[in-house]
Amino acid sequence: MDQPNRVVTALREGRKAYGFQLTFPAPQIIEIMAPLNFDYVWLDCEHGPFSLQDVEAACRTAESVGITPIGRVPSIQSHVVLQYLDRGMKGIMGPHIATRADAEQLVRACKFGPEGDRSYGANRGTGYDFVEPGPDGWGDRREFYKNANDNMLVGALLEDKQVIEELDGILEVDGIDYFGVGHNDFGQSIGLPGMGDSPEVQAAQAKIYDRIRTGGGRIGDDFMVANWVHSILLDGGRKIVEGRD
Repeated sequence: MDQPNRVVTALREGRKAYGFQLTFPAPQIIEIMAPLNFDYVWLDCEHGPFSLQDVEAACRTAESVGITPIGRVPSIQSHVVLQYLDRGMKGIMGPHIATRADAEQLVRACKFGPEGDRSYGANRGTGYDFVEPGPDGWGDRREFYKNANDNMLVGALLEDKQVIEELDGILEVDGIDYFGVGHNDFGQSIGLPGMGDSPEVQAAQAKIYDRIRTGGGRIGDDFMVANWVHSILLDGGRKIVEGRD
């Protein structure tokens, strides 16, 4: 529960992090993938049929084999994000970040004070409140708060036409580690439903990525190499891992 975030570590060391994506609850697959030395498992809790119990089981399994559990949540509301953090997720991707206010809300939901307003409770995400006694004999949670914030990976998924006008403000928000574009929903928002892979959508996405990089932001694909689990099983995961830089 107190393991370092392997994606955050890779980011700070300037190297890529390798992971796989799950869109359905299957902790056994996480165990099967363990020998391939992946850094993270990415759980799609927005579109996948994950209950909170499923998320906790996946996080527990991932941590037992040294893999960092991260994923996409269905909402950036603080009480929703908190449920996933309390289950043990070490990284949150917030969907439909369309304004500066959305970006600020995402960071607040993911971080303890002073950076945010994440609530604290005795559960997996906080090590069940087992903290070292402080100078006054009571548990000192200040170091835990700091370490939790330092090891939290925060990603913003841009999926709406509004982003084109609001991106500069979004990039000014501290605490977001990386960005991505949800090309299918973005395509729909600009009048091209079902055409997320079209040249028009891809060109718009490329312009957004250029603006992010120019503004000092990071693109998730630049440092996170994610493989769909079905592709790994079909193509041979060992070949993928052996092809690392």
